[in-house]
Amino acid sequence: MSVFNKAHDNMCSVQLLPVFLLLAPVLTRCQQLVLPVDCSDIYNHDTSRPSGVFTIYPIGATSAVQVHCDMDSEGGRWTVFQRRMDGSVNFYRPWDQYKMGFGSAAGEYWLGLEYLFHLTLRKKYELLVDMEDFEGNKAFARYSSFSIDPESTGYTLHVSGYTAGGAGDALRYHSGEKFSTFDKDQGSWNNNCARRYLGAFWYKGCFQANPNGGVVAALPVGPLHSNTIESSISPPTINPVWICVVTIVVPERSQVFSGTVEV
Repeated sequence: MSVFNKAHDNMCSVQLLPVFLLLAPVLTRCQQLVLPVDCSDIYNHDTSRPSGVFTIYPIGATSAVQVHCDMDSEGGRWTVFQRRMDGSVNFYRPWDQYKMGFGSAAGEYWLGLEYLFHLTLRKKYELLVDMEDFEGNKAFARYSSFSIDPESTGYTLHVSGYTAGGAGDALRYHSGEKFSTFDKDQGSWNNNCARRYLGAFWYKGCFQANPNGGVVAALPVGPLHSNTIESSISPPTINPVWICVVTIVVPERSQVFSGTVEV
């Protein structure tokens, strides 16, 4: 069972290979420098830019934060907001760190719920979840609609429009849930899922996906499969030992929305 499948009693959490700068606006020839909100802005300014670490400004000129921009996958322009590869960063962290982010964009990191909220407040986004094991086997799940609500409502998740890529539609189970950490339990279950499964996520009772849970380690967790797989897609015949490296990324794909929380 992968991290992208129901795992109430499984500690596999994250078992798939699934720095701040400040810059003030500058006036040049009477035109204000437009600071990039996300990786799509960087891509649109220069389509030859390779994947790598860039600085974006999701909330304004004083909100500089570094992210990894994936300029290759599925057409590029993807803003990575969560990435785990080798277990070098501890993801069992309190609410305030999940709110503002931790780790390094050059390696493993979590961008931060507050930045993610402001991104999805300003633009229409899709979500791509990429997974890869240590032997190079890959799977993904893609959603045409992704957003989260403000902190006052628990950073509630909204995701829909699933496209199969071998990873399964696990996030549908979590849509409509508030974000939980071990010190701020907002899940639907009367137990603390974050504390029980050593993670933080939009838990329900408890999860079908837990990309921030546990540690990255080789565990015999069974072949990748899903409760909801399209009839034209069969469970992939890949190595049943998965190292959960999960990359969650968000690109702009449509027009900018003003004052709405939707994608």
